[in-house]
Amino acid sequence: MTGLLVVTAVPAEAEAIQAGLTDPTVAVVPVGVGPAVAGAAAARLLALAEGAGRPYRGVVSAGVAGGFRGRVPVGGTVLGTRAVAADLGAESPDGFIPLDDLGMPAELLGGGTSIAVDPTLLATLRAALPDATVGPVLTVNTVTGTAASTEALSRRHPDAVAEAMEGYGVAVAAAHAGVPFAELRTVSNPIGPRDRDAWRMREALVALTAAASALR
Repeated sequence: MTGLLVVTAVPAEAEAIQAGLTDPTVAVVPVGVGPAVAGAAAARLLALAEGAGRPYRGVVSAGVAGGFRGRVPVGGTVLGTRAVAADLGAESPDGFIPLDDLGMPAELLGGGTSIAVDPTLLATLRAALPDATVGPVLTVNTVTGTAASTEALSRRHPDAVAEAMEGYGVAVAAAHAGVPFAELRTVSNPIGPRDRDAWRMREALVALTAAASALR
């Protein structure tokens, strides 16, 4: 059995994590942006490891994220409690309807649109990162970029702390493989009207390097 598999969206995130690692058994792989490619790549990596007789002990979706104002600061670290597919569902005159509420048979929903992280893995990360903000992390296909969409998203998910684009896909892959899952993010910008000049990517990557020592 091998150690943790950590998947990121882009190489810069992987490099930031590798710079802070203290455990040589942790594998860090950039797999691409979005839940579909992240889920497919994570599933392949988990299957290859299992087929080789060296399954991973767990998989972590890691990288930078947007944080909800008042819930987590820019540069802060987030540990997810659940990976939520925040825009998987249907629009209606009465508002957004999550896929879970559309009346589909349970067998078609997989793990549902909200997948809990592994409690043991989360507890280990929380012990190593006591100052991290803990709460659900939303997975979106379209990054939130207006005040109206931010308000709607915040209203639907009042306990969510951040949004990113890969966690739910990786969580589904982990659930199908029977492997513990967790999500670790650092915040580069507040969720809201899109303003690239206000993003603090460098600070978020530095924070990701600092948090990487918890991955063991």
